[in-house]
Amino acid sequence: MTRWLVAGAALGALVAAIGFAPAAWLAAWIHDATAGRLLLADARGTLWSGSATPVLGGGAGSRDASALPDRLHWRIGTDGLALLVRAEQACCLNGTLRLRVVPAPDGLTITLLPHAGGGAVGQWPLAWLAGLGTPWNTLQPGGSLQLASPGLVLRSAGGHWRLGGRAELEIDGLSSRLSTLDVLGSYRLTLAGDLAHGAPATLALQTLAGPLMLEGHGELLAGGTATGLRFRGTASAAPGQAGVLNNLLNIIGRRQGAASIISIG
Repeated sequence: MTRWLVAGAALGALVAAIGFAPAAWLAAWIHDATAGRLLLADARGTLWSGSATPVLGGGAGSRDASALPDRLHWRIGTDGLALLVRAEQACCLNGTLRLRVVPAPDGLTITLLPHAGGGAVGQWPLAWLAGLGTPWNTLQPGGSLQLASPGLVLRSAGGHWRLGGRAELEIDGLSSRLSTLDVLGSYRLTLAGDLAHGAPATLALQTLAGPLMLEGHGELLAGGTATGLRFRGTASAAPGQAGVLNNLLNIIGRRQGAASIISIG
């Protein structure tokens, strides 16, 4: 009988510890999973209902950091064998963002559920990216980044991340301290992946408007604890804008005539 009482007390203590686990536990997991590039600073509350300030950083040894203006609030509940995460943030999320997280022995699956009422999931200031360090701290981008998706899935297995579904990132009113132009342009980046076939997710960049013309295609490559990027594209000036964009084109990539060749990975 004593043995059962001790086991019951231990189980009760474990349940209580999990139920009142501090929000700092989630902050620590996010830090480790992103190699210190995404931080939940000043985490308050519990793992299940808390808030923090999202900060982008340059990783280990970096002094770069950039915070969003409002706190992110989250609630975590259960949905069968999955966890259902609901998040809200006044500055950047349109209503409630919902994530379904399914743990597995060798990883987990994170699904971005369709946004209630359709439309964009949220929008973020591009200046936030400066916290990631090079090259963003040099470019000092301005403008906004908007995310829309009918459904997106991130799956981790054996330390490898893969992406499924589709998402569109629209960059509106891009600017940079490296250019004298107030606005360089607006662009769309489309991500698409098919988990069933295991192929790398693809991305395509196109120009919507503006004097700086950006085009290109690439792949997100699963490997190790992060996802690598392989991208090939071109940057060029719209008619009549070559003179004012010449220095920026020299910085963006390798010059080839009037264009600049962008090569990543």
